[in-house]
Amino acid sequence: QVQLVESGGGLVQAGGSLRLSCAASGRTFNTYGMGWFRQAPGKEREFVAAISTRGGSTYYADSVKGRFTISRDNAKNTVYLQMNSLKPEDTAVYYCAAHPNPDWRGSFYRSPAWYEYWGQGTQVTVSS
Repeated sequence: QVQLVESGGGLVQAGGSLRLSCAASGRTFNTYGMGWFRQAPGKEREFVAAISTRGGSTYYADSVKGRFTISRDNAKNTVYLQMNSLKPEDTAVYYCAAHPNPDWRGSFYRSPAWYEYWGQGTQVTVSS
């Protein structure tokens, strides 16, 4: 089992940057595929990015491709989401999630249901 704690959210102007962190407990972090999702008020939780166990493969939603970068440091049990060129439509609560021993075939990693563990979320607000 793994516990996830996000941090790094806040208020930023459009065009600005933020880096989110997700710290994981446990000694098997490097066996988990990790993802970032976001949820705006009144909307469904949506996929943002995912990363394989060793960080060799990354996946992005079209809406953030070229602006956001997911990375991980297995020595620190942490996954990051670097967000640049932020837009007001990026405003949401951002969640990190974990899936043990992932199989990346297909696009199941884009679904919240694929992930077994979730953090509590961190608010990101982008002002225009």
